[in-house]
Amino acid sequence: MAAAAAGGAVAGAAAGTAGSSPVLFEDFFTVTKLNPEGKKFERVDRLLARGETYGTDLALDIACDVFPLRAGDKFTMAIVWTLDKTGKPMPAYYEPDGKPNLLDDYHYGMSGKVFKYEFVEDRKVAVVASYGGLLMMLTGAQKHLVHIRLDQPIFCLIRKI
Repeated sequence: MAAAAAGGAVAGAAAGTAGSSPVLFEDFFTVTKLNPEGKKFERVDRLLARGETYGTDLALDIACDVFPLRAGDKFTMAIVWTLDKTGKPMPAYYEPDGKPNLLDDYHYGMSGKVFKYEFVEDRKVAVVASYGGLLMMLTGAQKHLVHIRLDQPIFCLIRKI
């Protein structure tokens, strides 16, 4: 089962519809740098990574005491709007109930919300989300990030490969 970290209340899925795919974005990443501006917090690492399939750039804060990663490590990251494998909307707050869900397929998960979606240059966008204070910025071609919306509650799921 996945280690859950940082996150707060997650509202029901406004972005997905019942029965639709829960996955908004998924790619394989390679960690290129760890704490590029120095270590700021004892139990948090900021990693920079590059997406292998879509060429996206990722800056992500992770709870390193729960899920440590190093430069050169590879992982799969999925951004989903619900943890239900069938795409069924979730209740307003996630509470483990013992039923199988997407978290079972990953090693680390965070719940959060998209608070910025901005155009950066020539059909590229930056999606910025907060997972209970741990931040993520995902930058890439808009066509690959088009399903992620501003103010959308999301889950970030990571599996080391």
